[in-house]
Amino acid sequence: QVQLVESGGGLVQAGGSLTLSCAASGSIFGINAMGWYRQAPGKQRELVARITSGGSINYVDSVKGRFTISRDNTKNTVYLQMNSLKPEDTAVYYCNIGAVVRGVSSNYGASFWGKGTLVTVSS
Repeated sequence: QVQLVESGGGLVQAGGSLTLSCAASGSIFGINAMGWYRQAPGKQRELVARITSGGSINYVDSVKGRFTISRDNTKNTVYLQMNSLKPEDTAVYYCNIGAVVRGVSSNYGASFWGKGTLVTVSS
């Protein structure tokens, strides 16, 4: 299977910066899209940023110009650089990847989630 390990969350003042990392490991044949989602208290999980294997990127409007997603395919890792953080960015951030997994008899595609990392932005 595939495991995702997230890091980089924490407490920061408004206007500050954080960088999240998510490293994938396991029986990975290849990784397609990689993304970050977030869920604030009482709200639904939303897509924050997504990057495809071809490098196409999309962001939710509320983070455009402040957040940057990138990936290192040699490390199976996706990053989220978050600048000019606002209190409304406070949420649990989850990593998600679409991967092709090495199966016993054949490979197969699946989606995997990290356990989440808490980002708290104080005003």
